[in-house]
Amino acid sequence: MKIKTKLRLGLGILLALISLLAIMGAREIRALSGDTENILQANYNTLEYSRRMLVLLEQTSSGTSSISQFERELAKQQDNITEPGEKELTDQLTFDFEKLKADRTNNIIHSIIRKDLNELMFLNMKAIERKSNIAMNTANGAYFWIAIAGTFCFLIALVLFTNLPGHVANPIKELSASIKEIAAMNYSQRVNFESHDEFGELAESFNVMAKKLEEYNNSNLSKLMMEKTRIETLINNMHDPVIGLNENKTILFVNNEAVKILGMTPEQLIGKPAQDIAIYNNLMRSLLQEMNGVNKPDKKALKIYAEEKESYFDKELIEIAITPTGEKEQKQIGHFIILKNITPFKELDFAKTNFIATISHELKTPIAAIKASLQLLEMPTTGSVNESQKQLMSGIKDDSNRLLKIIGELLNLSQVETGNIQLNIQQSDPHQILHYAIEAVKPQAEQKGITLDVKADDHLPFVKADTEKTAWVLINLLTNAIRYSYEKNRIIIEVKSQDNQVLFSVQDFGKGIESKYLGKLFNRYFQVPGSSKSGTGLGLSISKEFIEGQGGEIRAESEIGEGSRFSFTLNS
Repeated sequence: MKIKTKLRLGLGILLALISLLAIMGAREIRALSGDTENILQANYNTLEYSRRMLVLLEQTSSGTSSISQFERELAKQQDNITEPGEKELTDQLTFDFEKLKADRTNNIIHSIIRKDLNELMFLNMKAIERKSNIAMNTANGAYFWIAIAGTFCFLIALVLFTNLPGHVANPIKELSASIKEIAAMNYSQRVNFESHDEFGELAESFNVMAKKLEEYNNSNLSKLMMEKTRIETLINNMHDPVIGLNENKTILFVNNEAVKILGMTPEQLIGKPAQDIAIYNNLMRSLLQEMNGVNKPDKKALKIYAEEKESYFDKELIEIAITPTGEKEQKQIGHFIILKNITPFKELDFAKTNFIATISHELKTPIAAIKASLQLLEMPTTGSVNESQKQLMSGIKDDSNRLLKIIGELLNLSQVETGNIQLNIQQSDPHQILHYAIEAVKPQAEQKGITLDVKADDHLPFVKADTEKTAWVLINLLTNAIRYSYEKNRIIIEVKSQDNQVLFSVQDFGKGIESKYLGKLFNRYFQVPGSSKSGTGLGLSISKEFIEGQGGEIRAESEIGEGSRFSFTLNS
């Protein structure tokens, strides 16, 4: 039988029983009401008429009005004869009343009429008692049958209440549990319903689906094992250490390179919580601290001593998140830690840095000699030179100055790369730094007709800085601003105090820089594509190292057509 049919049948039976109970109750109440109404209309009225006639009987000797009233009450009684023997009594009362009308003072007739009325009242009182018993029997019968019907309805409703919800809910509950097992990849789960209703059909369809899933899973298991072996072989043959963790930071796999740098065996690592290994392994502890946010990500290479040599690695932490089938929110399922071996590049970088430092020192001497020779040639005692020679000498002088600037930047870069930045940090006056920088770039600004608009607070706190290096950074920013500004324009230089720091900013109104290049401006050797100005691309990189070496921060803001604003802060 279908579930819909069962529900309709059960609810239909309950509705029929409720209707039957209501009809039976209404019928019994109507019968009881009829019995009561019969008592009131048939017998109570007779008692009331008789009572009034008794009262009027005492007054008949006093006047004719009582006789007429008695006669009216007697007429009402003649119209209300309902009981056996009541007509005879009423007729006798009428006969005796006629005698009374002829002789009002006859006391014997008064006694006879009084006797007639008492017999009439007694007859109706007996009738009331009999009808009351009938009404009581009707009420008892109604109570009995209503109680029987109510109990029967209650039992039927109790049976439906007990069995019907379970009959519907239990199969749904069992089916839900089976669906969860299937979702947990337990494809051997089956649902067994013996009924032939909709749940039976649903169970049959579910079992077919589970069987097909089990067959599909078994058929693909060998393929999955082959793919797993292939992936493990691929990871083991990578030259970079790789560590895989699940969402609970338990180590799932490590390749051979990771085993080497950790100094442990695969058996000691795989399946173990990384937190337990970090207790006695410094490298694992360092990687977990960065993963948990205890340490800020370090952009510097990680130096690891393994296999009796120093190696350098770049750390890369990859979070693995998936969106489970049928769900909308992503769920994190683990992490990959990849350590890229950059030792060969680091060695080449060291060699390059040493070469730059050496060649820069070697080049400074001949360039200084060229500048000294130019100064001798410019002296009148050396001899006169023509205009063409003067132009050549001016060009040589500019090139020499440019070469000296490039060499200075390369020497600064070599200090930065080797970590040997020599900073003389002391309490420095921001006004002194600003004045020194403005005086250094004033000739360049005047040559292009550029106005230097200085906005500096009068009372600036001293900053913890290397005055020479900070002035060099500000000069570099001003030089760039002048270089990329249009002629007869202006540059705003602002120095102000904010949040226990001093802010230096340089605002130009040149072409501006596209937003996609702002993040690369402080990279070494980077130059904005399409720039017509030449340079080494080292100035901003070195400026960043100098400012951050003093505990400050440097940033750039720009919009195409609006110009650029470079600023840095130093602690006061």
